[in-house]
Amino acid sequence: MPFDADSGSALAELLAHARKFGAESADASLSARESVSVEVRLTELEGVEREEARSVALRAFIGKRQAAASSSDLTPAGLERLAERVVAMARSAPEDKFCGLLDAAARAAHFPDLHIVDEARPSAPDLERLARVCEEAALAVKDIANSSGAGASWEIGHAAYATSDGFAGAQSGTAYSLGVSPQAERDGAKERDYEYRTERFFADLPAAESIGRIAGERAAARLGARKIETTRGPVIFDRRLAGRILGPFMGAINGAAVARGTSFLKDKLGARVFAEGFALQEDPLKPKGLASRAFDGEGAEVRARDLIDDGVVTTWLLNASAARQLNMAPTGHATLGHGGPPGIGATNLSVKPGTDDLAALMSGAGRGLFVTDMFSPALNMNTGDWSVGVAGFWVENGETAFPVSEVTVAGNLLDMYARLVAGRDLETRGALTAPSFLIDDLAIGGL
Repeated sequence: MPFDADSGSALAELLAHARKFGAESADASLSARESVSVEVRLTELEGVEREEARSVALRAFIGKRQAAASSSDLTPAGLERLAERVVAMARSAPEDKFCGLLDAAARAAHFPDLHIVDEARPSAPDLERLARVCEEAALAVKDIANSSGAGASWEIGHAAYATSDGFAGAQSGTAYSLGVSPQAERDGAKERDYEYRTERFFADLPAAESIGRIAGERAAARLGARKIETTRGPVIFDRRLAGRILGPFMGAINGAAVARGTSFLKDKLGARVFAEGFALQEDPLKPKGLASRAFDGEGAEVRARDLIDDGVVTTWLLNASAARQLNMAPTGHATLGHGGPPGIGATNLSVKPGTDDLAALMSGAGRGLFVTDMFSPALNMNTGDWSVGVAGFWVENGETAFPVSEVTVAGNLLDMYARLVAGRDLETRGALTAPSFLIDDLAIGGL
């Protein structure tokens, strides 16, 4: 979307001050956020929070030196002080031969409407009612005796970005969230679980009763958890944990990590890392997507692409700095620095579904572990060695037999990804659409 008058004026003034004080080039951003959140616990109102924040940031370049800072003072005098301070910092900063603005030829020229702004602004009483209904539905499930609380919220964010060589763009987006974390209890044993959802449009949130009921049933199903003997076997990861399995991969294709040599995938570009047929697509232009954007944090053009195609790693995630370090072209994956250099991040991700639903994955596993929660993962980014504490259910004869806890799962991610089988029970959760995953022959630690 184009600049609004306030954004354009503030950033143009900030860039003009930077040039006046001696910056050779610069970029500037403005961030604004408004939100309302409500928390309830055991039918009592716990708190209401309203936030409004607005700030500007400047990054200035002098030769191969850069510095950046942000400020919440948007007065004319405040903008001038920020520019003077940042340019002075740049003069004394160490040289970075890879810093600098993105090449103008890589910049976005079109800003499609991504349908990520809703007009709904539910009041605090409306949010309180939703949270109460959600928690009451959880508490109505048998064996649910307590709750850590339920919460409902909305927020709208606005970000604008401009450069001294003429780029200007802005984007706004809304988000609405609802969730609850109930506790089940039986014979002195206690178990906790959760369910939450976040959507761009208020009307797209699932019913509060449904969220609460699912959370309650999950917590109650964990009662009677047992410990198991240490073994090896197939492990199925519930679809709500798919992001935890793919997260290390996304970190490993981050161009900054590759350039530093601290990625277990640093020599795997163009190589088959996942099983044949596995595919992961990114689409920054997805309508209503929670991570959708019309341009990246340096103003680069963005597009849909396969990050994994038939198991093969097809790209690194690159901002301008990482691209220069690797002698490659930027890929539109810069995140807005807003007070620092740009970062690197992906947008909306979608896994290609497999052929089997969850029941079929369990049937194929026969005997193994179905993981529904994960705790304290440990990862060696150089080697891909990975371990995590988990809870879930033991599977016998293709069906869940009993809940388990105090279990660990471990393996090397290169080996795990090569054997990963995707189910077809796709679910969109946040900015990821993914199914359950099956990985055979993992180390399962118990007694």
